[in-house]
Amino acid sequence: MASPLQRILRYARSYRHQLFLATLHSILNKLLDLAPPLLIGLAVDTVVDGQGSLLAVHLGIENNLYQLWLIAGLTLAIWGAESLTEYLYQVYWRNLAQSLQHDLRLDTYAHLQKLHIRYFEDQQSGELLSVLNDDVNQLERFFDNGATEILHLAVTVLALGAFFFISAPQVAWMAFLPMPVVIWGSLLFQKKMAPRYAKVREQVGLLNSQLAGNLGGIATIKSFTTEDFEVQRIASESIKYKEYNRAAIRFSSAFVPMIRMAIVCGFIATLVYGGHLAAEGRMNVGVYATLVFMTQRLLWPFTRLGQTLDQYQRAMASTTRIFKVLDEPIPQLDGDKALIRSEVRGQLRLEELSFAYHPKAPVLHKLDITMEAGKVTAIVGATGAGKSTLLKLLLRFYDTDEGCIRLDGHDIRSLRLADLRSAIAFVSQDVFLFHGTVRENISYGTASASEESIVAAARTAEASAFIEALPDGYDTVVGERGHKLSGGQRQRISIARAVLKNSPILVLDEATSSVDNETEAAIQRSLDLIAKERTMVIIAHRLSTVRNADAIYVLDQGAVAESGTHEELLAREGMYARLWKVQTGHRPGNQA
Repeated sequence: MASPLQRILRYARSYRHQLFLATLHSILNKLLDLAPPLLIGLAVDTVVDGQGSLLAVHLGIENNLYQLWLIAGLTLAIWGAESLTEYLYQVYWRNLAQSLQHDLRLDTYAHLQKLHIRYFEDQQSGELLSVLNDDVNQLERFFDNGATEILHLAVTVLALGAFFFISAPQVAWMAFLPMPVVIWGSLLFQKKMAPRYAKVREQVGLLNSQLAGNLGGIATIKSFTTEDFEVQRIASESIKYKEYNRAAIRFSSAFVPMIRMAIVCGFIATLVYGGHLAAEGRMNVGVYATLVFMTQRLLWPFTRLGQTLDQYQRAMASTTRIFKVLDEPIPQLDGDKALIRSEVRGQLRLEELSFAYHPKAPVLHKLDITMEAGKVTAIVGATGAGKSTLLKLLLRFYDTDEGCIRLDGHDIRSLRLADLRSAIAFVSQDVFLFHGTVRENISYGTASASEESIVAAARTAEASAFIEALPDGYDTVVGERGHKLSGGQRQRISIARAVLKNSPILVLDEATSSVDNETEAAIQRSLDLIAKERTMVIIAHRLSTVRNADAIYVLDQGAVAESGTHEELLAREGMYARLWKVQTGHRPGNQA
C-alpha cells in the first residue's frame, strides 16, 4: 500500500503546474540564499589579494574599488531576486495548501454522504468532524511551511555538498562528519513519532465527539444539573490529549539539542583544519572564509529538521485518517431503471420481506403488505415491533435480506436511487431543521420553489398562522436544529417541507408522537388534506392519528399480527383493540 505522502502527492496531481512552480521558486530561493557567503568570500579575497584576487584573475578587474562595487551590485541583485522568489513560493505553496484543503474537505464530505447509513451508526459525529476540520487543516499547515523546509534542506545539502567537494575536498569530509548522526537521529525520530501522533489525532477525535455530544445535549445536562460532571468528563479526555501531546513533545524536543551538538563538531573541525590550511597557504583565504560561513549554512538548518519532521508526522497522521474515510467502500445501491415521478401511481407491495440488523436478531419476518395507490396505509404496533425499520427499507437506507419491496410493480432495488427517493417525501419522528430561516427550511430540497408555493405548503401543514406571528415571519431564523421553535412547530414545518416536495408518496414516522392534543389535531387536519392527492404511509404509536386510515397493519415482533380498518380491528378485540383500550382508557366496544 502506498504511503500517506505518496497518496497526497497523487491527490495533488491536478495541481501539478502549481506544485512545479512552488517547488521551482523554493529551489531558486534557497540557491540565492546560499549566495551571500560566496560574495563575502569574494570580498575577503579582494581585500586580501588585491590584484591577485579571483575577480582580477578571471574577469580582469584589477581595481579593488571596482571589484567591491561589482560585488555590491551582485549582492543587491541576488537579494532582490531572493525576495521575489520568496514571495512567489509562499504564494504558490499557500494557494496550493488552500486548494488541497478545499478539495480534500469537499471530497471527503461528498464521499461520506455516499456511504451506507450503517457507517454513520457505527461512527461518532465528533470523530468525523475532527477529520473534516482538524485533520484537513493539519495538511494545510504542512504545505504552508513544512514542504518548503524539506525542499530547502535538500537543496542546501546538494548545493553546498557539491561546492565543498569541488573547492576544498580536503576539508569537505569534516563538514559532512555529523551527517550519519543526523540521518540516524532523523530516522529514529520519524519511527518513534509516528505512533505518538497517531494517538494524538485519535484522542482529539474522541475529545471532539464528547464536546459535540455535550453541546447537542446541553438542555439535558442543565435539567439534570450535571454541568460539573460533564466538565470532569471533558477534563478527563482533555488530560489524555494533553498527555499524548506531552509524550510527543518530550521526544521531539530532544531532537534539536542532539543535532546541535553533532553540528558543532563539524563546524569546529572545518574552522580549525580549514584555518590551518589557509595559514599555510594551502587554501585560498577567500575560499576559507566562504567555507566557514557555508558550514554554518549547511549544518544549521538541521536544527529545524525536528520541527519539520514534527509537522510532517502530524500531517501524515492526519492524511492517514482522511484516506481511511475516503477508502470506505461506497455501497452499490443504485439501480439502472429510471423512474419518472409524474408517472408514479404509488402502489407499494412488500413480498415475503425479512430483515435483520444482525443475523441473530431478526427485526422483520416474512411480511406481506400491500399499500394501495392513493390510499392511507398505517403501520402500528408496540415499541420495537419493526415499524421504523420498515420505513428505512422503503427509502433503501437498508436493503431486505429476503423478499422485496415493489413500487408500481418495480423492485425498488432496480430503480435509480435518486428517482426512488424523489418519489417519496419523508417526515421523520426526529425532526431536523437546519440553522436558517423558516423559508429556507420549508424549501429545503426544492430550491426553485416560489414564495407562493412555500406559503401554500405552510397553509396546508397548518403552519402559516404561527409562522406569520414570528418576529420576522418566514425570515425568522430557527436556530440550530430549530431549537427556537416548539416541537409541534418544528413538526409542522417538516410537514410543509414534505408537502412542497410534492412527491406521489408521503411517509410519516411517528409524526405526532411528541406533540400536544391541539397540535395533533392541527397536524391531523393537514394530513387529511394531503392524503387526497397521494399515497400515504403512516407509522404510528398513537392510534388516534390512524383511525381514518384505509388500511391498518399491526406488527408484533416483526410480523403482521392483524390487519383491517379501525372499526374492523376493534371488533376483533385483538392486539389493536388492546392497544386502543390502553391509550384511550375505555373499553374497545365503546369507541368503535
